[in-house]
Amino acid sequence: MDMNLLFQSIIDGILMGGIYGLFGVGLTMIFGVMKMINFAQGSFMMLGMYITYGLSNAMGISPYITIPVSIIALFVLGLLLQGTLLQKTMDAPEHNQLLVTMGIMMVLENLILLTCSPDPRSLSLPSLQSPIEVGSLLINKPRGIAFLFTLVLTAFLFWLLKKTTLGKAIRATANTRSGAAIVGINVKWINYMTFGLGTALAGIAGSLIVPFFYATPTVGASFVTRGFVVVVLGGLGNFVGALVGGLLIGLAESVGGAYMSGSWKEILTFVLFVLVLMLRPNGIFGGKVKK
Repeated sequence: MDMNLLFQSIIDGILMGGIYGLFGVGLTMIFGVMKMINFAQGSFMMLGMYITYGLSNAMGISPYITIPVSIIALFVLGLLLQGTLLQKTMDAPEHNQLLVTMGIMMVLENLILLTCSPDPRSLSLPSLQSPIEVGSLLINKPRGIAFLFTLVLTAFLFWLLKKTTLGKAIRATANTRSGAAIVGINVKWINYMTFGLGTALAGIAGSLIVPFFYATPTVGASFVTRGFVVVVLGGLGNFVGALVGGLLIGLAESVGGAYMSGSWKEILTFVLFVLVLMLRPNGIFGGKVKK
């Protein structure tokens, strides 16, 4: 076994796994609080990619400067969608919520398809093209930056949920919606904030990934599949679990891609998924679905 290839694939997998983890944190926040399976999360990430690509390409600025724009745009979009469509489905059967979020996904994908064409878009960043050399190993700069952003954002969200009034209200609503309402928490408002934050996280993930990943109208579909695997693998409703699950999926894909050809590398991801669930049905961190 080529040990240099192994270590390089591990580094690449960890860096890409950070993006999967950030994407999964948004999904698990929405599910943990609202018990909603959000199929539109990948399309929200796609919008973040196009926002960053469009602003960076048109104005000649760093894609990382556009991140606040993605946050605001996706947060507002999340609030609007929650207020106009999703709030009406909160007490409806789960399949109704699935259909609504799938409908949102299809509308967003086709809207971008009509306005931007299906052609893949990418950003060329000459200042970040040369990798960081650590001995014989190489660290891709945009992936490294994305990974650092993920760690900082995850730490911030952990602090937000543990130390702030909003965070405590979100955790109380996630534990028991009826109990939260009894003690005076505006559950409807918490739904708005949760979905807004979840969509904003997807937008951030899109802005971070576009410097090293092609943007297409349908790019979100592959990420939403991985996102659900990440969330279940780490433990439903657990932020740390989502991050760890993302890192594991990134490692499985990268190491599998280094030693397996074609679609065989995808098998390693789902083998890992099945093995973890066989040993820990509630995920690595034992997240449980509360009703």
